[in-house]
Amino acid sequence: MQLPGSSPMWRCTPELAGRHTERQVLDRLVEAVRAGESRALVMHGEPGVGKTALLDYLAGHASGCRVVRAAGVQSEMELAFAGMHQLCAPMLDRPQALPLPQRDALRTAFGMNAGPAPDRFLIGLAALSLLSHVAEEQPLVCLVDDEQWLDHASAQVLAFVARRLGAESVGFVFAARAPGGALAGLPELAVRGLREADARALLDSVLTGPIDGRVRDQIVAETRGNPLALLELPQGLTVAELAGGFGLPGAVPLEGSIEESFRRRVSALPDRTRRLLLLAAADPTGDPALVWRAVGLLGIGADAAAPAADAGLAEFGTRVRFRHPLARSAAYQSASTQDRQQAHGALAEVTDPQLDPDRRAWHRAQASPGPDEDIAVELERSAGRAQARGGLAASAAFLRQAATLTLDPAQRAGRALAAAQAKMQAGVFDVARDLLAMAESGPLSEVQQASVDVMKAQLAFVTSRGSEAAALLLKAAKRLEPIDVDLSRATYLDALLAATFAGRLANPGADVVEVARAAGAAPPPLRDPRAPDLLLDGTAAALHAEYAAGVPILRRALTRFGAGMSVDEELRRMFLACITAMRIWDDHRCDVLSARYVQLARETGTLSELPLALTARTFTLLLAGDLTSAASLTDELQAVTEATGSGLASYGALGLAALRGDEAWASALVEATIEDVTRRGEGIGITFAEWANAMLSNGLGHYDKAAAAGRRATAYDKEPAALCWSLVELTEAAARCGMTETASEACRRLTEMTSASGTDWALGAQARSHALLSEGDAAERLYRESIARFGKTRLRVDRARAHLLYGEWLRRERRRGEAREQLRTALGMLEGMGVGAFAERARRELRATGETAQKRTLIEGHEELTAQEAQIARLARDGLSNPEIGTRLFISAHTVQYHLRKVFAKLGITSRSQLDRVLPGSPATVQRSR
Repeated sequence: MQLPGSSPMWRCTPELAGRHTERQVLDRLVEAVRAGESRALVMHGEPGVGKTALLDYLAGHASGCRVVRAAGVQSEMELAFAGMHQLCAPMLDRPQALPLPQRDALRTAFGMNAGPAPDRFLIGLAALSLLSHVAEEQPLVCLVDDEQWLDHASAQVLAFVARRLGAESVGFVFAARAPGGALAGLPELAVRGLREADARALLDSVLTGPIDGRVRDQIVAETRGNPLALLELPQGLTVAELAGGFGLPGAVPLEGSIEESFRRRVSALPDRTRRLLLLAAADPTGDPALVWRAVGLLGIGADAAAPAADAGLAEFGTRVRFRHPLARSAAYQSASTQDRQQAHGALAEVTDPQLDPDRRAWHRAQASPGPDEDIAVELERSAGRAQARGGLAASAAFLRQAATLTLDPAQRAGRALAAAQAKMQAGVFDVARDLLAMAESGPLSEVQQASVDVMKAQLAFVTSRGSEAAALLLKAAKRLEPIDVDLSRATYLDALLAATFAGRLANPGADVVEVARAAGAAPPPLRDPRAPDLLLDGTAAALHAEYAAGVPILRRALTRFGAGMSVDEELRRMFLACITAMRIWDDHRCDVLSARYVQLARETGTLSELPLALTARTFTLLLAGDLTSAASLTDELQAVTEATGSGLASYGALGLAALRGDEAWASALVEATIEDVTRRGEGIGITFAEWANAMLSNGLGHYDKAAAAGRRATAYDKEPAALCWSLVELTEAAARCGMTETASEACRRLTEMTSASGTDWALGAQARSHALLSEGDAAERLYRESIARFGKTRLRVDRARAHLLYGEWLRRERRRGEAREQLRTALGMLEGMGVGAFAERARRELRATGETAQKRTLIEGHEELTAQEAQIARLARDGLSNPEIGTRLFISAHTVQYHLRKVFAKLGITSRSQLDRVLPGSPATVQRSR
């Protein structure tokens, strides 16, 4: 049954004539989806160019496929996951097929479950799994119109899903005004105006009388073939203008001309119809029952709908639907402020406060003529619900509106501050800065002013990785001292981490030593010190007083780490804890903490922490010589950074490339890393890049290059964590080049740290470095001590290198038999770990003793796996299920199974249980059974 004023949808939608290329592209996409492949496409073009018509064409020609649709609505941009809910709602009877964490994340995002805000990318994985599951029954085509008006949360998640499609029978087509943004990097199809002949034909099809040829040419030229403009503009011209053209308006911007055409048609309608259109435009849900209830409140009358439908502006059927978003915009913008407030007020009255409290609060806010504390409080409650669903951008929008409606200056500043925090967490940094400025315009307490300082520093840290953040955090920490000791100390700890990242690129006054000096003077904790307190005191002492003074405090901090700490606090401090384990040469704590870090990040779905966690764990595995597992984490890290847009430098990949001895890859990474971190102010990245450069060159035997890189790495000598390994490489390179003074100085600086640490790792590195500068019995004793010390640790690469150096020394001492024994041990260890350059160096030394050492060869007949296939094979070998692998790599379980089938075929096996015997130590040498 049709509602009053409803009518069949108008026939004046832009024709598809002349759209041969676009239709062919869409037809091929559907064919690929039917064939079991995934496809994603972004159609972009100006308003009215025909994107929606092409989506309609695709929906009508996707036979054999299930089609689901969503569309962005400008007034719904602040409601978290509104667009995603549109798309997924028809499939929400399937969540039981999802892994439990993903199911809970999706239900929480849609307000179906209560609970803590789920991570944005866990929601993305849930959506990906849901679409993949549905597509197993029938190929699925997802159409998203007006992407530029999707809410921020939906835009991020749907773009994430589109990028991670693999072997699913899923097609994604977005229609947007411009490419880029969340959809950057996806395949694009530019939709442009019609060719001149097609434009003339479309124009002639809607003309009601003769037209002067020059007028036709002018209209075609001005519209640039835009179909909607061709349909709309003639309706605003008089018979005289069409015939003679003397009054034809001059050329105007296309979008403005279309909207002006709609505005004129709205203005020509009866008053009651304009008010009805305003109500419909103010409500983005398209729910006709809601609109008609509001109509009843305002006493408009049901007969008001017919003129709107007759004018081709909107239809009132099973949904309220405008002809075009610009028609909606014209209906809303042409109304007076008072009329808009009245419309929102009516919609607020008829919106159920239990079922849809947030949209009701939003309507009430738009209806308010001025400050209203009652509405501001309601908006704050809506912000809390949005944040609980993971809708940080929506939460910020509610808080921002609440601040606008707050009369009390102090309360307004507080709400603006809360909105700025939410905007920053949502990644909308420009708006966050504006809200901070709004907060600062009002009276702030000392605590609030300190919060402003902290947020400014956090903004600087996330946008430039520390070049400005440390100084701002210092300022905030000092301001907090008399107000909140615990928060002050926590802020000092943040400042130390920011200064560590900034390193040699720190701003004046925020050098790591200066920050440490200020942190060392922080007020003591008000209770027994916990691990974060000890981290602060020990780090400050080690960096500004004396390294040895900080070691025992830092050791106690790591021993107590986790005790009395929440999971959130543990995650927040874990990266600094891992760095601290490196600072004090504690390989056991490196192993325990980095494993815990990855576990926590994965279990909680905190993907913002996962890149740092994977980096810390990768270095632990590299030191242990487990290059295969390190490579797997490096691949996972790449998947995470691609999915999340993290800007962290590729530290793990640098170490992996250097140890493998891949000169081309490592050199390119070093160059790219230095360029990237210099631009972002992440000075520690320069140190690590040059460390990798020095280690690579030492492995290749290019000692002059290694010495130069080592000197660049150690030029900034204020950060022990970064110096630990660099001084070792510089000592070896300088000793081999005959740069005795440089080697001795590097060894002296190294010994200051290693003697204070006293761990087997530290003393092993110390003994090996001193051996390079010693002779006779002293050198031999030191080499043997180094091997013994490293033998008590997990550091297999360092132990192998100690055998190599001892063997080289023995050969120079003409003790060939003993040299061969050490060199064979070194070669076997290095080859087994895949440490390529150092293995080749050991082989050359072994040949120099008169013994021939053959390279290990692959079993012939293997077929090489792709990088992703090798990664999936390794994870499957390690016992992970398909959903677990999919979660790690941000792909669906279906895509994992697809790749495993290819792996089994290439390797000549039939089950996972056989992977262990065909996957060798190096991921680059996957063998096939014969």
